[in-house]
Amino acid sequence: MQILSHSSCFLAARRLATLCFVCAPLVAQTMPPLKRQPTPTKVVEEHMAAFTGCDWPRLMAQFPENVEFFGPNGQVIHGKAALGQMFAQVVKLPSQGGTCGLKVIAEQTFIVGDVINVQWRADSPLLKETYRGADAYETHKGLMAAQVTTWNPAELKWKVPPTLPHK
Repeated sequence: MQILSHSSCFLAARRLATLCFVCAPLVAQTMPPLKRQPTPTKVVEEHMAAFTGCDWPRLMAQFPENVEFFGPNGQVIHGKAALGQMFAQVVKLPSQGGTCGLKVIAEQTFIVGDVINVQWRADSPLLKETYRGADAYETHKGLMAAQVTTWNPAELKWKVPPTLPHK
């Protein structure tokens, strides 16, 4: 049996901590298996419930590899991996730069084929006022193939501005 010195143990622990720090985002970003929904309406209901629940795996289970996301101000996200990174930032507490705690509710829906257009609102006791927006969800074979949204988290009016923790 080999006995390690105090400095050897410290060095090994430091290397392990560095490895965990580097690998943690990769583990956190492991994509869940796809979960198809039976109808386009169910795809959108699942998306809104997963968003409201701040449930990253549930959100990502809806998107195929070739998903397209179009946001305000010309924002375009191509592919599931990039979209997963974006949603990983969204499904955090407000103090960490995310929007957890919002409840998203469909106010009006208009269906054209497999496209579900939704006028929605986001409410929370953390907001000064309700935030409203609209999305067009393009569904295909029980998944969310594309999304066009007016969602802009920078426009949320928080009662107390979220603060990011010091690093």
